[in-house]
Amino acid sequence: MRLRLAPEKTNIDFFRWQYVTFGGSMALMVLAIVLWVVMGLNFGIDFLGGTTIRTESTQALDVGAYREALNALNLGDVSITQVFDPSFAADQNVAMVRISAIDGTEAVTPEVIEQVKVALTAIDPPVKFVSIESVGPKVSGELVWTAVMAMVAASIGILAYIWLRFEWQFAVGGVLALIHDVFITIGIFALFQLKFDLTIVAALLTILGYSINDTVVVFDRLRENLRKYKTMPLRDVMNLSVNETLSRTLMTSVTTLIALLALLIWGGDVIRGFAFAIFVGVLLGTYSSVYVAKNIVLFIGLDRSDKPKKPSGNQYANIDA
Repeated sequence: MRLRLAPEKTNIDFFRWQYVTFGGSMALMVLAIVLWVVMGLNFGIDFLGGTTIRTESTQALDVGAYREALNALNLGDVSITQVFDPSFAADQNVAMVRISAIDGTEAVTPEVIEQVKVALTAIDPPVKFVSIESVGPKVSGELVWTAVMAMVAASIGILAYIWLRFEWQFAVGGVLALIHDVFITIGIFALFQLKFDLTIVAALLTILGYSINDTVVVFDRLRENLRKYKTMPLRDVMNLSVNETLSRTLMTSVTTLIALLALLIWGGDVIRGFAFAIFVGVLLGTYSSVYVAKNIVLFIGLDRSDKPKKPSGNQYANIDA
């Protein structure tokens, strides 16, 4: 007996509700961009510059008392948030104190950090200062630009790879599907004002690689079937290709999501944002491989003449999951 997440043979019409599936995806992507522009992102210290102090205490945390103690120091923009984690002990109270850089100055000085320690210790004697991270505004500005360039470079590289391996229509469909995944993920971070830092950029780059892998498997089977069924309508060939690779797609996605779910629950607050971003990205990547990429290729159209085609060589498309 072998575990199957889908029947050995399926005959699902993935175009039946295309105005809802594909149209809804495009609407969500536009909404995500609007949320990004209107609400903005809750940038972490990596992109804003400043200092983040992580505190830990056995005493119940009073965020208001922390804020009142630090306001007296005139530090400018100070953000204090309590960190919750299922793995914390009952008497383990963790907070993140973020002090943004002011007027282009470097991150707060050691003298200011010492003042913060004294002020917090006065109201919470058992408090411990677990970690202190500082980033200057100049460095943070460079990180923003570098992050954007990394995303653009990755997308261009994927576009070139798909173009060389398949046809330009596949490249456009694949990259637009990736943009769909990334933008909606960013929109979710903007909507819920989740912290957006360099670890999230790393997660987005991971999403690009994961999503295009699923899409390439579908495209590879589609190319094989286009040679095999020369007179079958393109829409029907696409449906057949997705059905034939559906079991593999589901098995890959579900096993990945199980690992990510474990990280979300037990991985700790430090990597929770990273794990959440990839979790959402895997869901979106699986969806876009089935409902978005091929729809774009169908809309553009393919040249199905008898000119020589590139040989197929993706051994993973034939895995029976």
